[in-house]
Amino acid sequence: MPRFDVTIAGELNLDLILYGLPDEIPAERELLAERMVLTLGSSSAIVAHNLAALGSRVGFQSRIGDDQLGQMALERLEEAAVDVSRVRRVPAPTQTGLTVILQHTAQRNILTYPGSIAELTLADLDLESLSDSRHFHLSSYYLQKELQPQVGNLFRKLKASGLTISLDTNDDPEDRWEGGLRDVLPYVDVFLPNAREARKIADTQDLDLAVSSLTELVPFVVVKLGPEGAMAQRGKQRVVSAAIPVTAVDPVGAGDSFDAGFLHQFLKGADLATCLAAGNLAGALSTTRPGGTEAFRDSAHRESFLRQHGRIASQTD
Repeated sequence: MPRFDVTIAGELNLDLILYGLPDEIPAERELLAERMVLTLGSSSAIVAHNLAALGSRVGFQSRIGDDQLGQMALERLEEAAVDVSRVRRVPAPTQTGLTVILQHTAQRNILTYPGSIAELTLADLDLESLSDSRHFHLSSYYLQKELQPQVGNLFRKLKASGLTISLDTNDDPEDRWEGGLRDVLPYVDVFLPNAREARKIADTQDLDLAVSSLTELVPFVVVKLGPEGAMAQRGKQRVVSAAIPVTAVDPVGAGDSFDAGFLHQFLKGADLATCLAAGNLAGALSTTRPGGTEAFRDSAHRESFLRQHGRIASQTD
């Protein structure tokens, strides 16, 4: 029996979220936010935290600065029972990254100082520990600048150890969508883009064509559709699952939470409809609190939401 259900290697930082800002940000003006939240950020860490909160055994590896931001991020993961014993802390001048999110009424600005995010390499990772798992997940492919050229080698080693692999690229800040992605996709079992990312990667504005193209490379293509829910395709089989209606407080981390919900059921051997419903449920839960993990940290709120809305999720498949 492997030690972990899922191992994850990737970025670890905090999110500083500011609310109540005007939609237009004029230059040289001091603007006042109505409130703020400092919470665990980074796609990789959000997936790890929320998978653990759902009951999966999770091992997490990263490279962070030996600073207060890094310590706070580690503590949040430890509170969720994520194993962080292989996270590497590096002294100055390395600094832990930070993302500042300016949340407006209809849209948001996302500003990231990469810090240690872009410095993680294969040499920082304990492959023996990563392999002591059933499954490996990677997020933020385009932020992992040093690791990116080594991802193919990493995936080959993990596949040789018998792991299944999932990938969520998240956004490409350079909007190029290259970086050898098509070379690593054949090692991936579950690909988890949102609709925009799927179109960009497949180089087409037609989502159906994008999904069909990606399915030629990856067995399971799972596309997050925001308020329209999600779809998954395996070969010619396509399943669509409606979103769960909730009063959203904050969309930050909803896609990463979807990944956690989907993978939690996928590793139990559930069918596509059940996995999609679980992803939508976890994504909806995430939006009920600020940031990507706060709704999962509140165990009473989390369990109440899952009980109440789990029935809705099963009825909307």
